[in-house]
Amino acid sequence: MSKIYSFSAESLAGEPVSLDAYRGKVMLIVNTASACGFTPQYKGLQQLYDRLAEQGFVVLGFPCNQFGAQEPGNAEQIGAFCERNYGVTFPMFAKIDVNGFGAHPLYQYLADEAPGILGLKSIKWNFTKFLVDRDGNVVKRYAPSTRPEEIAADVEKLL
Repeated sequence: MSKIYSFSAESLAGEPVSLDAYRGKVMLIVNTASACGFTPQYKGLQQLYDRLAEQGFVVLGFPCNQFGAQEPGNAEQIGAFCERNYGVTFPMFAKIDVNGFGAHPLYQYLADEAPGILGLKSIKWNFTKFLVDRDGNVVKRYAPSTRPEEIAADVEKLL
């Protein structure tokens, strides 16, 4: 069994969610922010989700305020922003830290499994993306500047 399924996180609604709920799906796990230059990627993430969800694909969004304080809102504000501005319907989770002592265990695991450039494990910025296959293996890390449409072919290969 892949270790990724042992993690859980709190949804934006405050409910615990086990990643085991996504067993058998291809996942794109993204740390997000509402006031970042990369925030318009929400649109591409939603389009990718809309197009491939029926084939077993899911985007999981994890708001984070560690980069330039670009996610200052509470869960209700984050949810309203995402829905109002980008029509986000993919699962969004409660705000977490992705780096440092208080980093969420899921992100500690993702960083270990798919280090960035030069083997660095820390998350560089908002909208760093991790692609996970149907068996729960972390396949690849994408830079914040990598647009969702550039990832589509990699996702489709795993479906």
